[in-house]
Amino acid sequence: MSAPAAGRFEGQFGVVGSRGALAYFGALGPGEISHGYLFTGPSGVGKKTFARRLAQSLLCETPKSKLLGYCGHCTACKLFAAGTHPDFVWSEGVVKIGTDSGSAFHDEELTARDLVRELSLHGYRSSYRIVVLADVEFATHEAANALLKFFEEPPAGVVVILTTAAPGTLLATIRSRFVDIGFAPLALAEVEAVLLADGVERDRARLAAESSFGSITRARAVLEGADEGIRAASFEWFAEAMRGKVPDHSFLRLDDRSLSAGEKRALVSEMIETVRIAARDWAVLAAFKNSTAAPLLAPDQRSLLEKIPPRAADETAALLGAIGDTGRLSDTNVSAGLVVDYLRAQLDPR
Repeated sequence: MSAPAAGRFEGQFGVVGSRGALAYFGALGPGEISHGYLFTGPSGVGKKTFARRLAQSLLCETPKSKLLGYCGHCTACKLFAAGTHPDFVWSEGVVKIGTDSGSAFHDEELTARDLVRELSLHGYRSSYRIVVLADVEFATHEAANALLKFFEEPPAGVVVILTTAAPGTLLATIRSRFVDIGFAPLALAEVEAVLLADGVERDRARLAAESSFGSITRARAVLEGADEGIRAASFEWFAEAMRGKVPDHSFLRLDDRSLSAGEKRALVSEMIETVRIAARDWAVLAAFKNSTAAPLLAPDQRSLLEKIPPRAADETAALLGAIGDTGRLSDTNVSAGLVVDYLRAQLDPR
C-alpha cells in the first residue's frame, strides 16, 4: 500500500493539556526543528509524554506536511513502540560524569560520557537522532559541563530534549542553550478525563482530580493511597509551625541517602503545595469566623485548622505571599532542608 500524500496525513498525537507546546510545535514544519528544547513545569503535567510523542513524530517514516503526528504503523513507529529504535535515546534521572563508555540506547542510567558518545552520532534510519534527558538532574557541575559543547552545537539532525520540574537547579549555561517550553498544570477536567480513560470510577476520578493540583502523577498517587501519608503529615507540620514550634519533618526523608536531591525536592514541593492549601483554608476560616459556610479545599482538615489562632489581615497576606516565595525557592539549587527551614521561619508567629 502506498504512503498517504504529504499534506493529507494527520496521524496521531493525543496529549492532554500541553497547550503552549502544541501551539509552538504545531506552527513548525518538519525542517524547522531546533537542536534543543527544555520542557519545564510541575511533575505530572505531560512533559515526558510530549517529549516521546514529539520524538516519534520526528522519526515516523510516513510523509506529512506538519511536524506533529505519527502513523503508528510504519517500521519506525513499530521500532519506537518496541523501545528499539536506533535513533531514539532516553535517559531518566541523575546524570553522573562516568568513567567508561557504557551501554547504548534506552539506558536509564547513562553517564555524561555515554551521552557525549550518543550526541556525537548521526541517525541510522532517520535524518534525526533524538536524545531525551527526562527529569534531568546533574550529579555534579563536571557532569553538566561535560555536555555543554554538545548542547550548544550537536551534529546536524540531533535533537536534545530536557524535561525538569525544577529548571532553577540547572546551570544557566545549560538553560541558555535550549528553547524553553513551559507546561502548565492541567485543568481539573483534563485530569479527570485521563483517570476515567484509565478505568477509574467517575466519583473517585473526580475526587482525585480535585486533590491533584493539576498533576496526573499526584492524582494517581491519591488513588493509590500513597499521597495520604505526606498530605496528613504536611497539615500537621503546618499547624505545629503556625504555633511557633519546630515540627518534625522526617516524613520528607531528607536524610535518606537512597533518594536523589531531585526526589527530595519533589517531596518538599509536594509538602509546600499542601501547606499552600492549608494556609488558604486557614485564612478562609478566619474570614468566615469558622462558619460552616466557609468554602474549603480540604474540608477534612477543618478541625485541625480551626485550632490555629488567627492573625491580622496584613500578617495573613504576608504569610500567603511567603509560601509562594518558598515554592519558587524550592525550584532552585537551594537544598531541600534549607527550603523547609525557610518555610517554617515564615510561618512562625513570633
